[in-house]
Amino acid sequence: MILDGLEFLTDVEALQTLADFVTWIPPGLRIVIATRRVPGGPVPSLRARGSVAEFGPDDLRFTPEEAEELFRAAEVALPAGRFAELYAGTEGWAAGLGLAAHLAARPGEVPREPDYLTRVERAISDYLRAEVLGRLTTRQRDFLEDLSVLDELAAGPCWAVTGEARAGALLQELAQAVQFLVPLGPGRETLRLHRALRSVLAKAVDAERPTGSVPLHRAAARWFDQHGETSRAVRHAVLGADLTTAASAVLQAWEGAVVTGRHADVALWLEQLPWEMVAADTRLCIVRAMTALAGGDAESAGWSLDLADAHRPGPVAFGETSRAIDATAIARSAVSCLRGEILTAARLTEPAVPQLRGPGPLTSWRALGCVTRGLALLWHGDYEESQSWLGEGARHARASGHALALVRALGAQAACAGLSGRPGQAETLGAQALETAEAAGLSGHFVTVLAHVSRGGVALGTHALDEADRSLALAERVLATAAWPPGEPHARALCGLLRSRLEDRRGDRDAAREALRSAAVTATRCESPGILSGLLPVTSVTSGTVVTPSEEPREQELSAAERRILRALCGPLTLREIAAELYLSRNTVKTQVRAIFRKLDVHNRPGAVARARERGLL
Repeated sequence: MILDGLEFLTDVEALQTLADFVTWIPPGLRIVIATRRVPGGPVPSLRARGSVAEFGPDDLRFTPEEAEELFRAAEVALPAGRFAELYAGTEGWAAGLGLAAHLAARPGEVPREPDYLTRVERAISDYLRAEVLGRLTTRQRDFLEDLSVLDELAAGPCWAVTGEARAGALLQELAQAVQFLVPLGPGRETLRLHRALRSVLAKAVDAERPTGSVPLHRAAARWFDQHGETSRAVRHAVLGADLTTAASAVLQAWEGAVVTGRHADVALWLEQLPWEMVAADTRLCIVRAMTALAGGDAESAGWSLDLADAHRPGPVAFGETSRAIDATAIARSAVSCLRGEILTAARLTEPAVPQLRGPGPLTSWRALGCVTRGLALLWHGDYEESQSWLGEGARHARASGHALALVRALGAQAACAGLSGRPGQAETLGAQALETAEAAGLSGHFVTVLAHVSRGGVALGTHALDEADRSLALAERVLATAAWPPGEPHARALCGLLRSRLEDRRGDRDAAREALRSAAVTATRCESPGILSGLLPVTSVTSGTVVTPSEEPREQELSAAERRILRALCGPLTLREIAAELYLSRNTVKTQVRAIFRKLDVHNRPGAVARARERGLL
């Protein structure tokens, strides 16, 4: 016996009679019940006795292979891309795919696009309006229309968007009645709208409401912002044309994301904001710079800091404990350190020494400043002072939750210990750095390089060649995938030097010589080789000629101002726009561009950018 359309049976006595009948059916009789509403009545008790087999939406949904078979049976030929689009829109919904198959122009012919897809979309929309929405009350339809702006449906955001006090309860009621509310996870507390139904609801909102979905997106943005879900808050604020809220959400949440290694999230937030808005706001320029810096992209970070400096930040507040001018100075020093400009990094942090070591809250900015100064001193060879600054940076990083700075500080301390003849401490600190990185999800991040290199050096010193090879290979892998390949030249050169010594001990003189040559060339890209000038010539390679930093010809040095213009040339701005952004005259910019062309031996802008990238200037 087949009972179809059970959802239409609403009389209580009739439902009870059916329940009694189903419970006490005679032997040999099988009953099939078809309904669009999750059945109650006797089903739970029958389920408990194992006397019922249930087929829900997931079981009835067509697989891509079954959908293709349906279209072949109907002799409908669709290009693969269009079929995938159609399947994704219906999510395997059998009735929707059936409508699409029946609407084909003629058997065997490829339906004309986009006319065919338009007719399919219209037919599916008509079906949903009649068979699903038409059976709901006005309150229920309005409720679902409001929810069309949400990707996921949970009680909190549903209440914020609809203003419905019983939003959670009403959502669960509709989930029982409307099979186009798809559960996310086994608990059914969170749902989503089926793509086809969501499209119909969204179009109704845009067509029937004067302000469309804008108020709904703004309400969602406020709720997500208040509950710390920044990605969704920014997206809804932008869709609701509320850029002020979007920017505020970014400024409030960026630091917590960046210091824990989620800089990619911040980059996505910034991409959703209009570029003109970011470029005109000193604070957003700094956020963009710090996001790029956290990813190891010194080129983009420097360009963003140039924009921030062009606004003359001065005493503009930036966060709870910093000023924009202080933030740009610390960020600029970190960029310089990443570029290998250790003298510049040390000079930029010098004015901040009293503030970095004085009394005050332990902040992520102080952590970054201390670690940057410690790194500059490390590569300069002042190991004792470097250890002091790096220890201070690690203390600030732990207190402020700055995982990136902490891993970098511990790795640099390990390198410092190894270079100053304390292998046991180097091994301990290197292991701590890598354990911290793994716990924070930062394995493979560029801040782990020095930890790997230091452990490779310790292993090499104890003749554990296989262990040294593993550590150096990990460092090389991290450096090879860096966002900005010329970055960390001192660490790259030190890694190359250790690789040279390892290959020499293995007896591969050619590989050793090549590794040393590469390290020496890398060292020439540093503003000052520092300790590298004393380390690189000391090698156990006994034959062949090696290029040392003093033998490698250097290009004519670009001034700081010329480097600033060079970074601007990478973007889409004209010379006039560059002059306006940097508060320079157009003639000054033209003069500096000519000097850049002369020093790089090129004749045009693309050539200058390409040559600068080759030489590690960008």
